[in-house]
Amino acid sequence: MDRTFWQRQTKDQPLFPDMVWSQPENRLHAGKLLIIGGSGYEFKEPANAYGDALQAGVGTAKVILPASMKKTVEHIFPEAEFAPHTPSGSFARKALAQFLDAAEWANGVLLAGDLGRNSETAILLETLLAKYHGLLVLANDAVDHFLDAPGACLSRPDTVVVCNTAQLQKLAAAAHFTTAFTSTMPMLQMVEALHEFSATYNCNFVTWHDGAMYVASQGQISTTPFDNFNSTDSAARAAVWSLQNPSRPYEALTTSLIA
Repeated sequence: MDRTFWQRQTKDQPLFPDMVWSQPENRLHAGKLLIIGGSGYEFKEPANAYGDALQAGVGTAKVILPASMKKTVEHIFPEAEFAPHTPSGSFARKALAQFLDAAEWANGVLLAGDLGRNSETAILLETLLAKYHGLLVLANDAVDHFLDAPGACLSRPDTVVVCNTAQLQKLAAAAHFTTAFTSTMPMLQMVEALHEFSATYNCNFVTWHDGAMYVASQGQISTTPFDNFNSTDSAARAAVWSLQNPSRPYEALTTSLIA
């Protein structure tokens, strides 16, 4: 079987070395990232994503948290901005205008997680996906909001889903994909399934399975040996490299794993 769609990378042998050496050194030219996340008193994932994005080389990052945590967070995380919240402390639908304004400033948006399971927040995220048309990266429980009805997420261009195998399986099952993604499937089977799945949808995928990271974009697959999967760090790096290389999503996502 022809598997020219599959490329293998190691940390010592990047598939796209030109991208590694051409990353902007001047932060003025390194892009702007909007990070959204948090609910109640949970803000670990957006805070970590902020640090990970700076480490990955983004020019500027802005973080929006629910205003429910302003008194607690504003002194220990001065970089944060705050948006309207529900009585339970999650983002309210009124936050949409602030999200969209900040997204216009940014070159990409990262939904970093800790968003909770509030139904009003779920509607807010669905509306954001429909109204915002730039680069969007989803990680952690931001992905969970679209597991039951993934159509809008999977069909959206300029979208990256950073997920574990269980989340990938639920997305595929809800989309009526014929192959089940399982934690025990061999690498070759995973590669072939991701090839078919990503060729069907506009969405890009970054996932970890059995000691390797997989990037899937428009049917192209790369694998990179990887010991410890950290969804937040992987998503932040995916966002930074994608916004800096908007015309080369597959190459950017693959390079983000080793740079």
